[in-house]
Amino acid sequence: MRRQVLIDAHTHTVASGHAYSSLQEMARAAAEKGVQYLGITEHGPSIEGTCPLLYFKNMFVVPREMYGVRLMMGCEVNILDTEGHLDLNEEYLNRLDIGIAGIHAVCWKGGTKEENTRGMLNVIRHPKIHIISHPGDGSAELDFEQLVIAAKEAHTLLEINNHSLAPERKKQVAWDNNRELLRLCKQHHAPLILGSDAHISFQIADYSRILPLLEEIDFPDELVMNYWPEQFFSYLSLPMNK
Repeated sequence: MRRQVLIDAHTHTVASGHAYSSLQEMARAAAEKGVQYLGITEHGPSIEGTCPLLYFKNMFVVPREMYGVRLMMGCEVNILDTEGHLDLNEEYLNRLDIGIAGIHAVCWKGGTKEENTRGMLNVIRHPKIHIISHPGDGSAELDFEQLVIAAKEAHTLLEINNHSLAPERKKQVAWDNNRELLRLCKQHHAPLILGSDAHISFQIADYSRILPLLEEIDFPDELVMNYWPEQFFSYLSLPMNK
C-alpha cells in the first residue's frame, strides 16, 4: 500500500454468522494496524445466519471509540432486485452510522444488464447508502460507466473489494471488472473506496490483492478515500468523530 490506510469501512464480525472475530477483536486489530476509522457492517437480514433486526436497533449501546479507533456501526444491506429494493427499511437505515449496499447472489433477483444497472442506479442515489460493495464481483452484469458517473454525481463511493479477488471465491470476472472500474474512476476523476470486507481480524486493512491493479492503472492516491478521513466524511456528508 502506497500510503497509510486510515479507514477500513467494510468489515464483519461473528454477528454476521460466517465471520470469525468479535467486535472488540476487530477494533483491537485495527488499532494495531494504525487504522483510525473502522466500519462494522454486518450483513442485512436476507443473508442466512446473520444478526437479527434487533441488532441494528440496539447499536446505540456500542461505544463509538475502542482502543483509540473510531467505530462506524453500519450494515451491508442487500440489494434485492432490479428496482433497487433493499432488505432494511427506512427505520433501520436511519439508525446506521454508515450504509453499504451490495448484490449477493443468494438473495438477488436479476435481469438484463440494463435492468440490473437501473436498479443499482436507484441504490446509488439513495440518501442513506454511502458505499456500493463489490460492484465488480460478477454477481450481476452492470454498465460500469453509468455507475461511475452516477456515483460521482450522488457522492456515493464504489468499492474495489479485496475479498472478492480471493481465488477461493471463484469470481472469474472480478479481476477484469475491477480493473475496468478503476480505469473509469480514474477517467472520470471519481473517488472510490478500497474494501477489505474482512471476515476475521487479520484481514483488516488488507488490500494486497488490489495493489497490483492500482499499480497497473497508475491510480491516483487522491481518489482513494481510505487515505483521507476528512475528505471521506465530507464527501459522504457524514459527521466526523475526531
